[in-house]
Amino acid sequence: MKARLFGVAAAAVIVLAAPQARAQQFVNVLTGGTSGVYYPLGVAIAKIYGEKIPNGKAQVQATKASVENLNLLQQGRGEIAFSLGDSLKAAWDGDAEAGFKAKLDKLRVIGAIYPNYIQIVATSESGIKTLADLKGKSLSVGAPKSGTELNSRAILKAAGMDYKDLGKIEYLPFAESVDLMKNRQLAATLQSAGLGVASLKDLSNSSDINVVAVPKEVVDKIGPPFVAETIPAGTYKGQDKDVPTAAVINYLVTSSAVSDDLAYQMTKLIYESLPELASAHAAGKGIKLETAAAGSPVPLHPGAIKYFKEKGVLK
Repeated sequence: MKARLFGVAAAAVIVLAAPQARAQQFVNVLTGGTSGVYYPLGVAIAKIYGEKIPNGKAQVQATKASVENLNLLQQGRGEIAFSLGDSLKAAWDGDAEAGFKAKLDKLRVIGAIYPNYIQIVATSESGIKTLADLKGKSLSVGAPKSGTELNSRAILKAAGMDYKDLGKIEYLPFAESVDLMKNRQLAATLQSAGLGVASLKDLSNSSDINVVAVPKEVVDKIGPPFVAETIPAGTYKGQDKDVPTAAVINYLVTSSAVSDDLAYQMTKLIYESLPELASAHAAGKGIKLETAAAGSPVPLHPGAIKYFKEKGVLK
C-alpha cells in the first residue's frame, strides 16, 4: 500500500512539474506604426525569437512608438521595444513634458541599433526648400508625444521656431501624413525613421518632393544625442543631391523584470541575426555589434552585458 501511494505521489509531482518544464517564453515586441521602420524590423525579430528561443512564442504589437513603448515596458506589458535615444533619456529622467509622469526606473537596454534620420519632406508645389520656409505652412510632426514629435520640437527650437510659427500642425503617423500630402491637404511632414522609410518612398513615387536640409549648425545647437548626418542622394525618387540632416540612435530596450537568461537570448539573437534584419528593412544594415553597447542613457540589462562580454564588446 505504501509503495502504491508513493508511486501515485511521484506521478502527481511529475504531472504538476510537466507544465512548468514546458512553460513558454513569451515575448511581446513593441514597435511603432505599420508604415514605419520599427514594425518590419519587429516582425523579423519576432520570427527569429519564435523560431530560436526554446519554447519561445513571440508577437508584434504596433504602437505609437518610443514614448508609448517605454511606458508599456515600465508597466510590464512588453519584453522588448524600440525607442529613440532622446525619448529613452527623457524616460529615465522622468520628463513629464515628454510624456513620462515619473522616472521609468525598470528600463534596461538590450543594445544600440541603427540611427533614425530626421527626414523633412515637402511637396514641391508648397515651395518649401528650407527650415525657414516652414513658417506659416502646414506640417505633420508625428503622433502626439511620439519620439518623432519630440524630435520635431527639438529641430524647430534649434532653428529658432516653435509650433506657433507654423500655419497648421497635424499630429499624425507617417502613412496618414503622406495621404494628406497626396491630397494637397498638407505641405510637409517630419518623419524620424531609418533611411528609405516606406511612407516617404510611397510619397516620392507619386508626387514631386523637396527633401529639406537640417544644417549642421542647427544640429549642433541641439547637441547629444543628436548628431549631424546625411540623407544620400537617390534615397527617394527625385532627390538628386545629398541632404544634410540630424540623426538620433535607436535602442532596443527591455525591463528589469525580464530574466537574465531571456535578455541574454534576446540580445544574442539580435546581433547574430543581422543579415535577416537587413533583409527585413534597409535600416537593419546600420546595426553593428561593435557599437551596440555604447552610449546608452539607461543601464544595460545584465543579460545583455553577459553577451557583450562574451563577444569582447565590453570588458
